[in-house]
Amino acid sequence: MPETVTTGPASAPDHSRLGSKQHSDGGWGLVPVQVRSARFASFDVTDFETVTGQEAEWKHTPIARVQPLIDGTLEGDIEPLTGVTVSGDAALIEWVSRDDSRLGRAGKPEERASANAWSAFEKALVVTITGEHSSEVTVTRTALGATARAAHTVIHATRHSVGTVVLQNSGDALLSENVEIVLDEGAQLTVVTVQQWDPTAIHLASHFSEIGRDARLKHVVVSLGGSVVRINPSTHLSSEGGDVELYGVYFADTGQHLEQQVFVNHDAPNTKSRVSYKGALQGAGAHTVWIGDVLIRPTAAGTDSYEQNRNLLLTDGARADSIPNLEIETGDIAGAGHASASGRFDDEQLFYLQARGIREDEARRLVVRGFLSEIVQKIGSPGLEERLQTAIEAELTVNEA
Repeated sequence: MPETVTTGPASAPDHSRLGSKQHSDGGWGLVPVQVRSARFASFDVTDFETVTGQEAEWKHTPIARVQPLIDGTLEGDIEPLTGVTVSGDAALIEWVSRDDSRLGRAGKPEERASANAWSAFEKALVVTITGEHSSEVTVTRTALGATARAAHTVIHATRHSVGTVVLQNSGDALLSENVEIVLDEGAQLTVVTVQQWDPTAIHLASHFSEIGRDARLKHVVVSLGGSVVRINPSTHLSSEGGDVELYGVYFADTGQHLEQQVFVNHDAPNTKSRVSYKGALQGAGAHTVWIGDVLIRPTAAGTDSYEQNRNLLLTDGARADSIPNLEIETGDIAGAGHASASGRFDDEQLFYLQARGIREDEARRLVVRGFLSEIVQKIGSPGLEERLQTAIEAELTVNEA
């Protein structure tokens, strides 16, 4: 059962904001709130306490490097720096004010950086997919610069629509953003976010998705560049028959921090989720963090859920933190499980390739490419898959050099 957050009298600190609750033995002291479902949430940044780095949601993140996005003033107008291209005639692109009724439907910030972005943005980009014949929308950001910025994007797939939305990021950036994804009944949507930032870029993002009845979301995170990149997808399966696939692929270099905290909230009968993230790490100080939280509520009979994370450590000095969590509140489920593994090259694979005349460096590159490409092939868009395969190949070539 999830832990209940308790607060003291009016004059006492609001410990739910600190991610803590009163100790059960006599009410003295505090213990951390461990479960994801019990976290405090608010749209207002002033509702959050100062971040110390000891909080459950921040303890793996290099706080000093992201501090400007947590506590600093953010520039809220990102519209002139964003380009949008549309393939197909069933997508509508709009910039709307922050009081638009379509904002705030998919989720609420659970940490201070996300709330800071919510409090700072001036206009939101709204992408609406309307047709049953697939459309593809690409949102490109390449010139954000070193100014601390906030952004907000809403992706809405209407009833029985089919589409793909790609969020393509490159260049320099100091960006905190929220992305809302709403699927109406029977919609089928693929969202791909690609991080090919410059080596100094800092990017924090919270993705919230709300899945309608018999709707299906495929969400893919590709992180190949940046100093600190933290993409946290949160999915609410609130209607019967909802289906979500959450995939991620990442390559961390020397000194790079790539993080993803995934939350799947099964809240309706006969819902399904699959989570699979794979990463490779190389170089001193290369650090990746994957946290996978799955909650199956009492209302979610018939749930079918599985999550996994795999990491390939290519050199000494790299570190991969992998933490799968599963919280089940009903015994009436179809299945639930999780897995995590981090390790080095499979010597048998290398031997097999070298025995057929392939040089060791080329054999290593082939193994890594095959390991990461498995996720890219899940996207289902041949043109996009080819572009991402080329980007991974370039990343491997740079690291060989």
